[in-house]
Amino acid sequence: MADLLQGSLGHVVVVGGCGFLGHHIVQQLSHNVETRVSVLDLFTNRNRIDSPRISYYDCDITNLETVREIFAKTKPDVVIHTASPVFSGPQNELMYRVNVVGTDNLLKAAQEYGTRAFVYTSSASAIMGPVGTDIINADERWPVVYGDAQPEYYTTTKVLAEKAVLAANRTPATLLTCAIRPAGIFGEGDVQALPGMLTASRKGQSKFQLGPNNNLFDFTYVGNVAYAHLLAAVALMHTHKLSVAPLDSERVDGEAFFITNDQPVYFWDFARTVWREAGDKVAVDPSKIWILSTSLGLLIAGIMEWIFWIFGKTPNLDRSKVRFSAMSRYYSIDKAKKRLGYEPIVDIEEGIKRGMKDLLRREAEANAQKTDKKGQ
Repeated sequence: MADLLQGSLGHVVVVGGCGFLGHHIVQQLSHNVETRVSVLDLFTNRNRIDSPRISYYDCDITNLETVREIFAKTKPDVVIHTASPVFSGPQNELMYRVNVVGTDNLLKAAQEYGTRAFVYTSSASAIMGPVGTDIINADERWPVVYGDAQPEYYTTTKVLAEKAVLAANRTPATLLTCAIRPAGIFGEGDVQALPGMLTASRKGQSKFQLGPNNNLFDFTYVGNVAYAHLLAAVALMHTHKLSVAPLDSERVDGEAFFITNDQPVYFWDFARTVWREAGDKVAVDPSKIWILSTSLGLLIAGIMEWIFWIFGKTPNLDRSKVRFSAMSRYYSIDKAKKRLGYEPIVDIEEGIKRGMKDLLRREAEANAQKTDKKGQ
């Protein structure tokens, strides 16, 4: 990664730079002493890095005039757009406004104020059909799925945004765009994957396994995803220096790229590695694991959904999660390897260790703060 960070990327705006992925991108950029960074986020009071080369701006990207004002001031050479609502809950209107309207606003500002490279964080689920349909070694030739054919509205909004970003490529001719499609992000600052698995462990659910555990799944360490975004930005800026357009087989602009750890693992093996790091001894003892069929898991989840619905709550296990944990879902990253020069820099097991260490530390700090408040 040291070679990547040599030389200036000019002025980089990281949208969502105080969030999970965005913060890791800003961290990696902070090592490049020749690059200036501006962070845009709805609230910038968390995950801040103290550096004279990094500036922070509170920004609601659904407000075009606010975005224009900041772009007029910063005039970014590169925009890396990672902002998105969390993938959960009934937030359809919010997802559309942030993912679709917000992305459109950023593209308009980038076109108006001379941005040269625009990298968008899309999603590997862009090609996912009905929940439970296996995805096996999929590549970028697979068609995207959205609208009525897409089971997750979140994914529909990510696809619509990706399509807008790629359509904006070379409009004007000086603006180059691409999309990164990460799969199953986890790591330090994680608020979904690792915390969800830790909650399951503490509820005693780690003793159960749904299905035979023969479904391969891609999980991707967040630092690797951040690295891929920077590789894409470097590649787009390099394209500007070419006297002729790159060959179709070498192009980065106007293209989408799957990003994974290139290390698909069996779903429950990943979960048990997480639980082992959390100190859950039951979860890693095969003699204590109850293996349930997927059909029985769906029945139990359906009953839980009904009971929780009566009390106006959401269960930790629902039918969608059962289907998700039993499907195969892994991707080919050959295109990213060839065109971006991407290779994972942290493997799965090391990523889990880093992510769980960070999660348990954050929990301990939060508990200490609660104790202090009670004692006052």
